[in-house]
Amino acid sequence: MKRMSYLVGTVAALMLSGQLAAADGKAVYDKSCKGCHAAMKPKTGDKEAWAPLIKMGADALTASVIKGKGMMPPKGGAASDDDAKAAVEYMISQSK
Repeated sequence: MKRMSYLVGTVAALMLSGQLAAADGKAVYDKSCKGCHAAMKPKTGDKEAWAPLIKMGADALTASVIKGKGMMPPKGGAASDDDAKAAVEYMISQSK
């Protein structure tokens, strides 16, 4: 019984930590996106360049990033789809 309680507690802790460890958009951006988007178009923060992209919506932009586009590799070099989405949302928030 004690062993079962430990197992259930461990599984619950792992599940909870996964929820709390959601992708940090700024951290992903700093690691995977900043190098290019600080120097190449669309530069993060360039409201004029980002306006038509923002109108497409975060989901469409995320889908494009996941596939890769032009010189940008799939997911923009991010580790996962969730990381790519978090980075896209961060860049949008910095470019409105």
